Amino acid sequence: MTSGDTGLPAAPSGERGPAAIRIPETTATETGIPAMKITLDTDKCCAAGQCVLIAPEVFDQRDEDGIVVLLDAEPPAAQHGAVREAAAICPAAVIEVHA
Repeated sequence: MTSGDTGLPAAPSGERGPAAIRIPETTATETGIPAMKITLDTDKCCAAGQCVLIAPEVFDQRDEDGIVVLLDAEPPAAQHGAVREAAAICPAAVIEVHA
């Protein structure tokens, strides 16, 4: 099965775009950008959820109380800007970024 007029294989069910077009994520060290590490002080979290809105690939919230959950303690370089913004906007200053 092919995708449209491109002649490329169709994407597996539930995915968008041709299956042959995949761009691998690069790590910070591959791009020369210093690695980022994130730590949280969940005891201070007030469950505002701003971090999740800004960087959903890195942060989530527990269902039972809304406390922040770290999905990726060392996010790829493409997420660094969003992580820094989330740390800056966090009303309880829960997110600590180490570069």
